[in-house]
Amino acid sequence: MTTPHGLFQQAFAKALFSPTEGLNPAMRELAAQPAFAVYRNTVIKACIDALEANFPTVARLVGSEWFRAAAALYVNAEAPRDGRLLHYGSGFADFLHSFEPAAELVYLPGVAQLDTLWREAHIEEDAPAADAAWVARQSPEQMAALSLRPHPAARWAWFDDQPVFSIWERNRARGEVTDELAWKGEGALLTRPYDAVAWQGLTQAGCVFLDACASGATLQQAAERAMAADVQADLAAIFAGLLSAGAFTAPSSSPASNEGTP
Repeated sequence: MTTPHGLFQQAFAKALFSPTEGLNPAMRELAAQPAFAVYRNTVIKACIDALEANFPTVARLVGSEWFRAAAALYVNAEAPRDGRLLHYGSGFADFLHSFEPAAELVYLPGVAQLDTLWREAHIEEDAPAADAAWVARQSPEQMAALSLRPHPAARWAWFDDQPVFSIWERNRARGEVTDELAWKGEGALLTRPYDAVAWQGLTQAGCVFLDACASGATLQQAAERAMAADVQADLAAIFAGLLSAGAFTAPSSSPASNEGTP
């Protein structure tokens, strides 16, 4: 049951992000006070600052002025639901899809999605990564029947027709661009089996493989789905790369990988 104090807090929060004419009379009177306007502007600025911090790659691509103008519109349309602003902006990529000034920047929503996945990987719970040596010791029959779950901090995505991962990586790392982009679809894998978020490119078959593992499929079933997506996929290389990246959590019957720990 919501207390009167709780109801006031909800109404106050609504007043911060809603047009004055849509408020009840008491809140409309409060919102008309100059001090409230100052407080509202401070809160909205904090939200915009949080978005710029949460989407650094998008901000670097479009510039701070453009980004903050777009973020202000997003804040007005989507108020925070969590006081921890590190979580704010889950719908920002979708917002950019329909944001007319970004219509020609077709890769921008994907870049925002990767910024979101980086943040999710960064704050996700710790867990031991699957030990590659233990997996390698399994018989072919055991391997086929083995189910490996993606690591809690593993995130991946496939982007049709656009080199979203290359654009994101170059701007996230702020590295010097020395070659031309091949305008084709790309995938990305972000992991954090230990302390820092790491990322690498991922094939479409690799994304399908991880999707299957996330649904509880065995390695044989995941391999079949990956091959259906790309008959030329090198499944051995894909699986080895995923293990090396720490993309899987350790099964309860296996030892955890200690690689990379102090």
